[in-house]
Amino acid sequence: MTRWPQPSLRHLAQLTDDVGIVEHARIGQPRRDLGYCTDDAGRLLGVVTRCTEQPAARRLATVALAFLQRAHDCGGTFHLRLGADGRWTDDPPSDDAAGRALFGLGTAASAAPWPEVAAGALDLFDAAAGFRSPHPRAMAYAALGAVAVLDVVPGHLRARGLVDDAAVLLPGPVSDPLWRWPEPRLTYANGLIPDAALAVAAVRRDRCQARDALALLEWLVAEERHEGGRFSFAPVGGRGRGDAKPGFDQQPVEAWAMADACARAFAHTGDHGWADEVARAADWFVGDNDVAACMFDPTTGGGFDGLERDGVNRNQGAESTLAFVATMAQARAVHRQAQAASSSRRADRGLSTP
Repeated sequence: MTRWPQPSLRHLAQLTDDVGIVEHARIGQPRRDLGYCTDDAGRLLGVVTRCTEQPAARRLATVALAFLQRAHDCGGTFHLRLGADGRWTDDPPSDDAAGRALFGLGTAASAAPWPEVAAGALDLFDAAAGFRSPHPRAMAYAALGAVAVLDVVPGHLRARGLVDDAAVLLPGPVSDPLWRWPEPRLTYANGLIPDAALAVAAVRRDRCQARDALALLEWLVAEERHEGGRFSFAPVGGRGRGDAKPGFDQQPVEAWAMADACARAFAHTGDHGWADEVARAADWFVGDNDVAACMFDPTTGGGFDGLERDGVNRNQGAESTLAFVATMAQARAVHRQAQAASSSRRADRGLSTP
């Protein structure tokens, strides 16, 4: 038993119709009039592979994959938004959306237990893996998808090429001891950058890049903490050197990115301090945050859209719900792994397990 709720796909299932996952919600009700977004389809495909035992998982994965197949334009390009009228909007292609699509496709190719989903995801990943971007977060998402593909197809040339290019394009820590972040401000999904850098370094067996990724993550964890050691994430407007804490609105995607990065650091190093940071990121959702507010709705399984100075934004859109579900699944998995490692160490020393 843990202090975090069992993640449920029920609100994601409510947000997802036969077309795709609806981007926005009013409280718990989908806003189908505002349409669908490729970013969310990619992340949905990746997230449901953490919850495959739930009855809705296969349907959600199938819908998300079909949406990405429809959204794929050519090469590494995807349409961004589909309107309620069934037509693609005039929004220009988004590098972040393409990166998130590749993240979901690679994750599904690696981990989906349904053969038709895994095979379809790998085929589309192959078609889109020529994607490259100067934007670190877009490349980070794509690199995570490529790393996942290499887990099951070690000789996959296009995935390997993407990983090798990401090793060059992903930034590391800078030399300024007071602001080691490679950008002048923290912006969004900040943990994603050291997460992807560490994943890439592990695949390439690059100890220097792994060391730099861990150093950058250590700095980020320290920078994002506030009173009592809780996480106080950079708000929507970002945070630069010397900006006061706390800032609002804080977004659930920050906790998700931090949890995933620290989980990877724990898997890479075996240092239980990283497992503790995963727990802190999950605790942000259950009230250990700057306004002591619960960031999810236990009746729907949805995540709230933002932490505000006077409470929460109670809308339960796609990104916030995906962040909540993914973080709960990650925290519970790391908790089990940490307990198993501790039990193994006790057994090695001849001690009984409580």
